[in-house]
Amino acid sequence: MDVGARAGGGDDMVSAPGQGRADRPAQGSVRADQYAALVERDGRGLRLTPAGAALAAACEPVLAALERAEGAVRALDTELSGELAIGCAPSALATVAAPLVSELALRHPRLRPRIVQADPEEALPQLRRRRLDLAVTYAYPLLGAPPAAGTTAVPLFADPLCLALPEAQLPAYERDGLAALGESAWVSAPAPGSCREMLLHACRNAGFTPRIAHECADLRSGLWLVATGHAVSILPRLLCDAPPPGVAVRELPGPGRTLDALVRAGTETQPAVAATLAALTALTAVTSR
Repeated sequence: MDVGARAGGGDDMVSAPGQGRADRPAQGSVRADQYAALVERDGRGLRLTPAGAALAAACEPVLAALERAEGAVRALDTELSGELAIGCAPSALATVAAPLVSELALRHPRLRPRIVQADPEEALPQLRRRRLDLAVTYAYPLLGAPPAAGTTAVPLFADPLCLALPEAQLPAYERDGLAALGESAWVSAPAPGSCREMLLHACRNAGFTPRIAHECADLRSGLWLVATGHAVSILPRLLCDAPPPGVAVRELPGPGRTLDALVRAGTETQPAVAATLAALTALTAVTSR
């Protein structure tokens, strides 16, 4: 199989089996039955065609095997050292990333963790491009998103969802549930994003579509809008451990989100990554109690 990828050109093709570059016809005489396009234009960018997606999926076991081979070589080092880039969701910086830096300094003083704030939508592309070695991410099981291809997820802990509302509205909520807030103004994370989708999912399950009055990327800061008495919000428990005065917090029934450590498939056996995963699981076992 011969794959060519020329930036900005029309050679992003894969040849038919048995036909190498030397067998290609002259430029301009490519037959549709001999080649399959791997990418196609998508606005100002590119996206994989079905053929490209199939090729990428078939290559994932090969890439994972290469990562494991690299790990086997690195395992020959007697002491862990060097930089390890760790992406972390903003909501987990205080409770996961900061303790992890301290723990790694004790366990592996020559290893240099570098924390990069990144939501899952940002962390996954950086992980695939090797700009990150590991990412602390989150997912909402109720949304049914499939696991990211080419990655391995290590579960850390569950983070329930909570309702934040003005104390004056608490009696109505305790009497009628979430439906009592159908006419309220809501604070939400910006769209698109899984936090926004989860809020919409919860409210629609209660029989209404929320009126999004305020958008805050930092939902913890959004609690101050709830404190005005004129808004409500749904957010993970990690973000509402110290609500402002006048804000009531109640844990919602059902599954919330899960926090996971995400790595490229095959890298979980590399010594530095494996050591960081071990430190993470030990720390979060205490956090989740």
